[in-house]
Amino acid sequence: MKKSRVIEFSEIMQSQLHEALKQEDILKEASEVIARSILKDGVVHVFGCGHSQMFGEELCFRTGGLVPINAIMITQYNIYPKVKLSQIMERQEGVAHGVLASMNPQPQDVMLIVSVSGRNAAVIDMAIAAKEMGMKVICLTSLEYSNNVTSRHSSGKLLKDFSDIVIDICGLKGDSVLSNDAVSEKFCSTSTVVSMSLLVGIIGDVIDSLAASGINPPIWVSGNLDRGDEINKAYIEKYSNRVDIL
Repeated sequence: MKKSRVIEFSEIMQSQLHEALKQEDILKEASEVIARSILKDGVVHVFGCGHSQMFGEELCFRTGGLVPINAIMITQYNIYPKVKLSQIMERQEGVAHGVLASMNPQPQDVMLIVSVSGRNAAVIDMAIAAKEMGMKVICLTSLEYSNNVTSRHSSGKLLKDFSDIVIDICGLKGDSVLSNDAVSEKFCSTSTVVSMSLLVGIIGDVIDSLAASGINPPIWVSGNLDRGDEINKAYIEKYSNRVDIL
């Protein structure tokens, strides 16, 4: 009997995640950089364009997640309200510097950028802007994809070239992994599941590291728990000038 697509996709995704987890030293370095930043009252800015904005949404104001995480949620980079506008903006140079400057960034902060291809101008500009401000830049990208496309930035370089820490999500060029002889294009992309798994796990390591340093890590509590609103209110007051959506 033919294997179900659910099973096939899951097996491929798990294989890519298993490969990505071999970067144990790189993942550890990323968590240590973030922990050091937070110990210095820094925040983690999370940036991506198009569907990659979902990584900021997942990490910011998330039950069980760290409080000092700033999702850079700019409508023009989102697929809503217009996909065409998002595509124009992600390829546009000269905007990301202003976007970051509007969010009260500090040198002790960390910039986390997710871009599967790593080729578009906006993510490269954001990495450059963050480094100019003194931040460490961590990127999640697919090296097989990125190494087989050209840059859309005037520097001719890719996101990985401006990142201090490069985490390979071990995907394929084009991201899609399933095929059918009767279908002209491959389908079903793995990058979201693999990248989310890595990022949430990194946050877990950061929380452990902060606890080992003797502090009680600031963690969002579900607003559906009776104690949640009171706890979160204090965090909102403290971080409202650093986490843009607050």
